[in-house]
Amino acid sequence: MNVSSDRKTVIFFIFLSVGIIYLMRLFYLQVIDTSYTISAQNNVIRLVTDYPSRGLIYDRKGKLLVYNEPVYDLMIIPRQAKNIDTLELCRLIGISKEDYIEKYRKARAYSAVKPSLFEKQLSVTTYATLQEKMYKFPGFYTEARTLRKYPVPMAAHLFGYIGEVDTSVTRKDPYYKDGDYIGKSGIEQSYEKYLRGKRGVRMVMVDVFNREKGSYMSGKYDTASVAGEDLTLSIDGDLQYYGEELLRNKVGSVVAIEPSTGEILCMVSSPSYDPNLLVGRERTKNYLALLKNPYKPLFNRAQMALYPPGSTFKLVMALIGQQNQLLSRETRYPCIGGYPPGGGKPKCHPHPSMLDLKASIAHSCNSYYTYIFRNVIDDKKYRNTEQAFIAWREAIAKFGIGVRLEADLPNVLRGSVPTVAYYDKYFGKNQWRSSTILSLGIGQGELGITPLQNANILAGIANRGWYITPHVVKAIGDEHYLPDQFKVKHDMGVDRKYYDVVVEGMLSVVESGTAARTRIKGIDVCGKTGTAQNPHGKDHSAYVAFAPMNNPKIAIAVMVENSGFGSQWAAPIASLMIEKYLTDSISRHDMDKRMKEGVILPEIKLPKPESTPDSIPSGNRIVAQAVKE
Repeated sequence: MNVSSDRKTVIFFIFLSVGIIYLMRLFYLQVIDTSYTISAQNNVIRLVTDYPSRGLIYDRKGKLLVYNEPVYDLMIIPRQAKNIDTLELCRLIGISKEDYIEKYRKARAYSAVKPSLFEKQLSVTTYATLQEKMYKFPGFYTEARTLRKYPVPMAAHLFGYIGEVDTSVTRKDPYYKDGDYIGKSGIEQSYEKYLRGKRGVRMVMVDVFNREKGSYMSGKYDTASVAGEDLTLSIDGDLQYYGEELLRNKVGSVVAIEPSTGEILCMVSSPSYDPNLLVGRERTKNYLALLKNPYKPLFNRAQMALYPPGSTFKLVMALIGQQNQLLSRETRYPCIGGYPPGGGKPKCHPHPSMLDLKASIAHSCNSYYTYIFRNVIDDKKYRNTEQAFIAWREAIAKFGIGVRLEADLPNVLRGSVPTVAYYDKYFGKNQWRSSTILSLGIGQGELGITPLQNANILAGIANRGWYITPHVVKAIGDEHYLPDQFKVKHDMGVDRKYYDVVVEGMLSVVESGTAARTRIKGIDVCGKTGTAQNPHGKDHSAYVAFAPMNNPKIAIAVMVENSGFGSQWAAPIASLMIEKYLTDSISRHDMDKRMKEGVILPEIKLPKPESTPDSIPSGNRIVAQAVKE
């Protein structure tokens, strides 16, 4: 009896223990463990990223330059993508069956239950057709995005472009995740944190047919996206467009600056490309085509190309020579074909001799500025050539030469100015003198400056001794934007009184000198032609100018590669742009036609945009805001 009773007790406790374990497991699964609840919710609740619209971009007159166009990314949850008409889906979104298999494989390798990108940037038309049949494709859904649109195909280098983030970005910045877009160059890159906005998230209920049935809990847990800030640029859109017209079928650049503010009025790099080519599903193909183009349309010559400044550098030497008390208005030097007189090296073109300072600028005498440079480097107040050369380098650095201008654009180069160490290595320690490096005095030799630097030098001369760091943004949103770095007046190290004769000489260049054919009726333009020697072919045509002479509104630098003397191409282009900006019209139609139709190099064949307008369409913020929304 006792044995039987003990056995029953053991069996009872075994069943009781099993029952308690089952009850505890059921309690854990139903009350504590939420994984099944989440799994069930994942079948009926979808987290949809609400991507913000990037900020719009306007020119200084309020004309819309960059806006957004809606596109849609097709997302996939591999585990739910079953019993699908694969061929019909491929037909709708324009891919092959092989592409479908590869995309599905990558998505499943990432996660079978998490959504991932299947096909990006579907057009509005494709999206509308697809939405009608989404019930046939369980596991697929769409997310709205926006892409950049450029109503006028210009200023590609200035605007820059956007692209998908890479892993190096997502590791550093927690805001970004795979599939996000980010500014890759130009304004899009330097003002990314303002333009990008802030993303939101929506919780959407879906049925068994993959159709949206509304917000989860009436949107209680949704977060709204915040659109990016709009930018107002200092760029004059009409001037930018006109500059690109004038440089069509040429290689070179134009940079114009408002001297009193440092605001960049235009920044042209040629050859350029339609910025719409680097938007959408064809972006990769177009980028590779541009990358392979022999004339390098992706290269921003305005702020990255280094050119010998040529005779435009004589203005700097004229100012430094006076500041060092080695030169005056009345100083004269001989020139009969070059330095030394009689056809030496460097050579010089025919002109009257002897010239004073003002006339030397008007006639661009090489011999005159060789004498000035030699006097500066051989100045007896310095112990040796090295000390004098270092002082000369420091003096030209105050003009922004050989230093990086901290503009609000990425990839601004500092230019190239030789050092003592360089010459010691090339010629040997104590083996070089002023006579060894005379070409520097006329802007040749190892000197290299960017068109942006050249325009900035002219802005400083126009101001008679100071400049403000060049920049392109005037306002962010409705707030005027001007960081402290763009308020500082940088002293160029030369007393104001020494600028008068230089400016008078520049006026003579246009009135009766090397740029006399570019005079503008009623406007006093101060200019300087230059011919930058090019060891790889025909010389480059260079010209710098500002206008009007008093209270200047525009300073400009033009470089046209392989086109000869500065007066042939660069000076007429600059003159036309000055007239366009100051009068909003062009009176010299023959010159305008010749510059537009002139071909310095064979026409560059690039992918063509669907349409090219004749001019920038007028716009206002009300219309633009409607486009943005």
